[in-house]
Amino acid sequence: MISTTSVPSLAQHYRMQWEQAQGCHVLLYPEGMIKLNDSAAEILLQCDGCNNVAGIVTALEQKFPTAQGLDIDVIEFVGGAHGEGWIRIA
Repeated sequence: MISTTSVPSLAQHYRMQWEQAQGCHVLLYPEGMIKLNDSAAEILLQCDGCNNVAGIVTALEQKFPTAQGLDIDVIEFVGGAHGEGWIRIA
């Protein structure tokens, strides 16, 4: 279960980058590519293995001052990304 103390990072075989041709961030893995929307990209950029979910929420709320109360959304996204195997939890 994902909580605010969970520390996510990209799974070993995934790499995130800006893809000019797609006009968005993508998550690359050996079998293909996942196009990310802006919200997903912003969250995954924070999943560095150092920030816990609470820290990710704080960073996003500071970066986007009009977005407050992101805890539930970030926890749900991290949980889904973990379920998909995109990230691991330390």
